[in-house]
Amino acid sequence: MTEKISNFARLCGNAARVGALKNVVFHTPADKTSERLKVKGTLKNIGGDTVLQLEAFLTEGRVTHDNVSATEAESAITSLMTEFKKADLTCKEGNASLMISKKGDKATLVKHGKLDTAPASDVPDGGNNRRKKHVLTGDEVFLTHLGISDKDGRVRDKMQSKFRQINRFCEYISEAMNHIPPEGTVYIADLCCGKSYLSFAAYHTVRYVFGRECVMYCVDLKKSVIDYCAEIAEKCAYDGMKFFAMDINKFIPERAPHMVISLHACDVATDIVLDAAIRCAAEVILSTPCCHHELNSKLDCESLSFIGKRPLLRQKLCSAATDALRLMRLEAAGYETDATELIDPEDTPKNIMLRGYLKKGRSEKKLASALEEYKNAYRFMYGYDPAPLPEKVK
Repeated sequence: MTEKISNFARLCGNAARVGALKNVVFHTPADKTSERLKVKGTLKNIGGDTVLQLEAFLTEGRVTHDNVSATEAESAITSLMTEFKKADLTCKEGNASLMISKKGDKATLVKHGKLDTAPASDVPDGGNNRRKKHVLTGDEVFLTHLGISDKDGRVRDKMQSKFRQINRFCEYISEAMNHIPPEGTVYIADLCCGKSYLSFAAYHTVRYVFGRECVMYCVDLKKSVIDYCAEIAEKCAYDGMKFFAMDINKFIPERAPHMVISLHACDVATDIVLDAAIRCAAEVILSTPCCHHELNSKLDCESLSFIGKRPLLRQKLCSAATDALRLMRLEAAGYETDATELIDPEDTPKNIMLRGYLKKGRSEKKLASALEEYKNAYRFMYGYDPAPLPEKVK
């Protein structure tokens, strides 16, 4: 029996080393009281290294992940076979199944195809080069609990646009990781997080696609929503997610976040989010605004009255001007900025993504010039001076 288990582990290890392994699934626990019900292994490319990512499905709907190097896959699989009675390997050139008897004294190994000569193949990229591929597949456990996907990992028809939105945001998170320190825990704050779709997606991307430890602060005024999301995080075993039902103006994180994100914070709430990011000197800011009402109600610019007197055009002008002023405010605080589309406008008209990357070492002269340009533009639109930039927390 030991020889057949060793042969199965060797097949898996070889397939992992050459990138031919599609997946290996362990099921039917030897101990019926075991907390782990199933383990699925797939190859990922994280930070340039090929790893076998082991996704363990636990009781009460919880899921954990563990990454082992491709060279250690054989040893990890041998260990797993002490926990499970059945395992199935799927490769590019064939498959294999290992079955251990109920008494545990016999093993059967069945092979199909040319497993011993499986050619090398591309490994799914889980690192910085994943920009052109979907980060999420739809079968991630948090998507099921949030109602995006069904129990079989299929994205629900009515949630397709939301799934595209989440996936696109994950791509922006992946790009932003280039601006985060390459080692240590990554701290992220989702301010005005709502149902925390992006919180879960960002946490999953950093923790399980990039393989980095992550602490995610999720802050929103609505306690019922926060409690609901905290329960989902517990079911997913996302123990790095922390939830706070409070005013984001009063939120002081235990450690300044590297990244601040926000999706559709309504009207001036977006400005509060951006100022919070400035105060903590976040390296990255990703924000998609919503409901640009403030400037629309306060526009005081005679030069633009030919637009302002037409309600529809006035709203479009104020939306664009508000976001432009926000980016100028970030630039005055030392950020390099841009505005891009989050997703196709057909999915949602609220699709402008404001991005800021902190550029340390900018001269006081350049910062002063950027601040003066921002003040001039603000005065032009509002007729009075903007609020001072927030002071950075030391």
